[in-house]
Amino acid sequence: MDSIFEILMDLPLFQGVSREKLAELIEKTPFHFLKFTDGQTIASAGDTCTHIRFIISGKAVVETPAQSLRVSVSETLTAPAVIGPEYLFGLNTSYPFSVTAKGTCGVLQITKADYVNILNSDRVFLFNVLNILSRNAQHGTANLLAVSSGSVAERLAFVVLSLTHHGATDIRINYKQRDLCALISTQRTTLVSAVAKMQEEGILTLTPSEIIIPDRRCLLSILHTTD
Repeated sequence: MDSIFEILMDLPLFQGVSREKLAELIEKTPFHFLKFTDGQTIASAGDTCTHIRFIISGKAVVETPAQSLRVSVSETLTAPAVIGPEYLFGLNTSYPFSVTAKGTCGVLQITKADYVNILNSDRVFLFNVLNILSRNAQHGTANLLAVSSGSVAERLAFVVLSLTHHGATDIRINYKQRDLCALISTQRTTLVSAVAKMQEEGILTLTPSEIIIPDRRCLLSILHTTD
């Protein structure tokens, strides 16, 4: 029982809740604890988000493709983390990304109906989810407004930050140069020059087919904003 308490209290949407309230939830709510092996699909792009999903152990890779372009952004999420909570509600409840296990990955999932009951049971749960949803929305706006000069580095940072989760690591952009240029509206020579400069500054590593960004905070510093 202690391990279940520790797992739940580490999760971003359950923080600040008393052990008594958690004990009550454990008794009343169907919590589904799932184990995924390396490379196994946790969620696919286009799936309807019918459950709130938490990574409770290990890591998962989230990959977001750019529609009609040969560009995709992948990231690694490490427990404890929540997967796309903003897609549980609203007009569009389909995941725009796929999620696969990186090594052995433990996931806790709760149905939407059960999670709504949890939110109604205590204001702490409600405030937690409202804070996360508000943070995601506000950071998107802040990042857009931070693109002041319209430089290639800022545009690239904005795109990647918009497509990745808070706390993500090992961000990888798999791309065809022409399509990446189209995505951020720049010329090839300008892109090559900007990416080379970012590599010199230690922000990213460039390979023939990937741009690797180990630390998301470096992109935040380009936009002079916070996560």
